[in-house]
Amino acid sequence: MPSNPGRTTLAAVAAVAGVSVATVSKVVNGRPDVAPGTRSMVQSLLQKQGYVPPSLRRDRAPRTGTVEMWVPDLSAYSGEVIRGTVEAGAELGVAVVVTYPMDTGGEGVSWARGLVATGRRAIITLTYVPTSTRLVALSKARLPVVVIDPLNLPDTLVTSVGSTNFAGGLAATQHLLGLGHRRIAYLGGPATSTTNQARMHGYRAAMEAAGVSVPTEYVRTPGFCYPDGMREAAALLDMSLAPTAIFAASEENAMGAIQAARARGLRIPEDLSVVGFDDTEISTMTSPQLTTVRQPLREMGAVALRTALRRAAGEKIESSHIELATELVVRGSTLAAYWP
Repeated sequence: MPSNPGRTTLAAVAAVAGVSVATVSKVVNGRPDVAPGTRSMVQSLLQKQGYVPPSLRRDRAPRTGTVEMWVPDLSAYSGEVIRGTVEAGAELGVAVVVTYPMDTGGEGVSWARGLVATGRRAIITLTYVPTSTRLVALSKARLPVVVIDPLNLPDTLVTSVGSTNFAGGLAATQHLLGLGHRRIAYLGGPATSTTNQARMHGYRAAMEAAGVSVPTEYVRTPGFCYPDGMREAAALLDMSLAPTAIFAASEENAMGAIQAARARGLRIPEDLSVVGFDDTEISTMTSPQLTTVRQPLREMGAVALRTALRRAAGEKIESSHIELATELVVRGSTLAAYWP
């Protein structure tokens, strides 16, 4: 019997069950005039064979369907992306179902078919690239996947939406160089993350262009979270020749660096200038407000949703990776250097 979603027929199920097509149809449509034992057997076969009613099949689904969004946490960063995605969905008449925590509890073909059976037309994930097993299962179920701000370059089965990370790292470092800083450290995400690598390469490119050497100890890549930033910034500030400025490749890293500086009696920005990356509302809630590289997080969510719907409709996507422009936003956490 065929096992592809939407391909299993009532006649095929009826033949296996040893009942008429009319009986199977009654079970599918919830009619009461079917013996309990027969109903249970037919329902079991329908589920086992992955039968999807015509009203839920992708090729019969309306353009305004349901998109599922997987998010790793409920931080200020993810909140901005979710908001942009949901707002775009409201404009297009598409329901966005946010799943947190991100692990959906399955990865096989039957799991993917279950998503189709519940009306899903596409999957959007935040930073997370699904495993190869999940990607294959989703592909077989004809559920397109779009990743927002991926930590690593996705599989060819995936379309991704991100920002100009290299340009953002370049602009942040050039800003600090323009203020006269030369002892500038980099505080980034995991070393293997392509997002981190792009921001770090922007930092290195700006330093090299200015003819400024970078001590090995000045480049730290622990992770994008607050504790990572606080721990590694503390190590930087305890050096005999401590940096006068830090480019933190995430907002949380920047917050951690500021806390580490204050724990040592240092003032921001008089004793240490700090630049972050993301620009959520937290950047304006600190004292001083954070100079940062703005990722267009809401716009990234909106573009991801529109791209997912285009892929679900079978449209050709011009690029497998879409990048939106970053922008340096100068606030109060950076100041001209008063020492070499």
